[in-house]
Amino acid sequence: MTALFRAVGALFTTFDGASKVSGFLISALIMYTGYMITKPQMHPWFGWIYWINPLAYGFDALLSSEFHNKIIPCVGTNLIPTGPGYENVPNHQSCAGVGGAIQGNNYVTGDQYLASLSYSHNHVWRNFGILWAWWALFVAVTIIATSRWKAASESGNTLLIPRERLDKHSQVARFDEESQVNEKEKKRNDGSSQEGDDLDNQLVRNTSVFTWKNLTYTVKTPTGDRVLLDNVYGWVKPGMLGALMGSSGAGKTTLLDVLAQRKTEGTIHGSIMVDGRPLPVSFQRSAGYCEQLDVHEPFATVREALEFSALLRQPRDVPDDEKLKYVDTIIELLELHDIADTLIGRVGAGLSVEQRKRVTIGVELVSKPSILIFLDEPTSGLDGQSAYNTVRFLRKLADVGQAVLVTIHQPSAQLFAEFDTLLLLAKGGKMVYFGDIGDNGQTVKDYFGRYGAACPPGVNPAEHMIDVVSGTLSQGRDWNKVWLESPENQRSIEELDRIISDAASKPPGTFDDGREFATSLWTQIKLVSQRMCVALYRNTDYVNNKLALHVGSALFNGFSFWMISDTVHSMQLRLFTIFNFIFVAPGVINQLQPLFLERRDIYDAREKKSKMYSWVAFVTALIVSEIPYLCLCAVLYFACWYYTVGFPTDSNKSGAVFFVMLMYEFVYTGIGQFISAYAPNAIFASLINPVIIGTLASFCGVMVPYQQIQAFWRYWIYWMNPFNYLMGSMMTFTIFDVDVKCKDSEYALFDPPNGSTCGEYLTEFMQGMGARMNLLDADATSGCRVCQYTRGSDYLLSVNLMDYYYGWRDAAIVALFALSSYALVYVLMKLRTKASKQAE
Repeated sequence: MTALFRAVGALFTTFDGASKVSGFLISALIMYTGYMITKPQMHPWFGWIYWINPLAYGFDALLSSEFHNKIIPCVGTNLIPTGPGYENVPNHQSCAGVGGAIQGNNYVTGDQYLASLSYSHNHVWRNFGILWAWWALFVAVTIIATSRWKAASESGNTLLIPRERLDKHSQVARFDEESQVNEKEKKRNDGSSQEGDDLDNQLVRNTSVFTWKNLTYTVKTPTGDRVLLDNVYGWVKPGMLGALMGSSGAGKTTLLDVLAQRKTEGTIHGSIMVDGRPLPVSFQRSAGYCEQLDVHEPFATVREALEFSALLRQPRDVPDDEKLKYVDTIIELLELHDIADTLIGRVGAGLSVEQRKRVTIGVELVSKPSILIFLDEPTSGLDGQSAYNTVRFLRKLADVGQAVLVTIHQPSAQLFAEFDTLLLLAKGGKMVYFGDIGDNGQTVKDYFGRYGAACPPGVNPAEHMIDVVSGTLSQGRDWNKVWLESPENQRSIEELDRIISDAASKPPGTFDDGREFATSLWTQIKLVSQRMCVALYRNTDYVNNKLALHVGSALFNGFSFWMISDTVHSMQLRLFTIFNFIFVAPGVINQLQPLFLERRDIYDAREKKSKMYSWVAFVTALIVSEIPYLCLCAVLYFACWYYTVGFPTDSNKSGAVFFVMLMYEFVYTGIGQFISAYAPNAIFASLINPVIIGTLASFCGVMVPYQQIQAFWRYWIYWMNPFNYLMGSMMTFTIFDVDVKCKDSEYALFDPPNGSTCGEYLTEFMQGMGARMNLLDADATSGCRVCQYTRGSDYLLSVNLMDYYYGWRDAAIVALFALSSYALVYVLMKLRTKASKQAE
């Protein structure tokens, strides 16, 4: 089975397509093993599936090994008559309702039972060989399919148009990076004289001074506490473009995260202040933060991403029209107008890396950050020209009053010269330098030259400093100690104290509204739900595959159990067709969870830390966006399946079944979502799914009847199992009022003793255990025929359903499970949502 699903994964280019087929395969392969529907009863149009079903061969071999040469006595309701007074009459009893049983015998042999399923012990080694042949076939398919893989990025970046706007575009043109750059250069040349003035007039200026002092960050490891930042200090003023540099592992991103209040683990000591005061409640949404990895909702357009940030992060007293107008300003300033209405997509199918970087910056700028803008490696992954354009734009932001702090790894000399100040870290988060860079880095060069590490002419000063501090030119010196003993360090500390005291003596430059989020919870829910609904609508693979899986599974289930009759055996077929409905869940859950986790990663990486909206709004939006499709899926499955299998057409029964099916859509979606809410990744979630679904399916009373479930499981997991109540309600509405008609082969056939009549012999039995059975020819003196059930309600007793009201009782409980599964999504999401660490 591993090889089969690996082959399916290799054959499809998208996860959604593979999950659709694999979900259908699970249902089809289980149904046609020859157990749910025995081989003789399979309809001709689907009987061939049995012969190409690897599970059928494996199940045949396992069952044959288990039952070969066994003698199985009939007991309980499968032995007629039985009970007090019928203990020692083996020649006057018969099995009923047991596959392969011979009428008149009170036992069945294992081989007879196997034969009723078209299995045989002679097939064991044949099936073993066939299974290896299937494995080889699936491996070959996987090898061939993987050799034909083609990465999406091989064809270059393409711009994606939202599906609702396709009628305005005859086709999606291939993106020409060079022509776009030329267009921008032309525009830049035409209007360069006014560009600075436009920025000055349109952008919001920073007015606050941001400082940090004696900052130490420690995390716990298996070997003890580890210091990642060691007594770091510094400041960023309005109009200042600061660079945060160091070798890999020096703590650049760690420092940025600590300053931006984005760490949820470890211990922080020291002070982080705005205008000489503790950080305000609104700090995280008042400061922009651009992640190194540009994380965005792939099915949002550039304009929608910016509008979403502006509407949620700008103060609630600002009119929406003004917020949206500011978005237009940022789009023009970032030169995003030509791609504003295209989808962000993913790398290779959507915006290029450089375009995504500009969108990331734009998402932060539209929030009108009032304190400063953090950027983590904004030039990472960009070519030289794109990196220069990015830093050039940051320089312009600083020139018009923005405070900008950037981590950057070994920039070119040209990029390095654009920065005003430098904070250089060595491994362990130790300070090596903080201060002005000077023209073309001259101030920094002079500092290192004075301590015997002069920068040779023509060498990039940024690379030279990294090599001196942590590389081959370190000379074995402790450059942190050199810095601490230097006069530059003393002057910087004095300047920091002066900045803090001056800022504290003046009114704060930034107004703090005292709110964690800029907008109300209702506004958050409305905007986030709207975004997720639009994203889901545009995700055609996801929606089409969800609908196709339901329609395909329903038609397959319905035609496999086409127009079930009213015989004793048909009662079990009714149970199995309902049970098969359960298995629409694994395929949809496997499709749902990666999408949930992708959105959760977007929320965790940027939107939660920016205090854009609450986790309550996030969970609510995820649930609400799925509801229309769940209702449609329930309608499609019901319409394609219910009448195909010949279930009652009375509205009180069909309507009740539809209600339960609709509730089940919510139940299994909630299960998939609450697993995703707490799972660390998609792989872990996919491993948990079969454990939960398999356990629930095993103890719902179908695989093992209620009375035969081990007591340990019967008294708790059976009653806490939503599948139990799902099966109970649907079986009650579809089976309870059926008049059962035994086929000749289904009667318990035996002779009464001592020439008595069948009625006389069975008097006590028919008044006790056989009260619900149907005795034919009570006056006959031989060939007594007893039908195991008279009505469907008699069959339901064997599955612990005692009365018709159980159907509505169980339907209500299924609805409660739907609510509780969604409640668990909230609970588990809350448990994994940790508060940011603050300096102590």
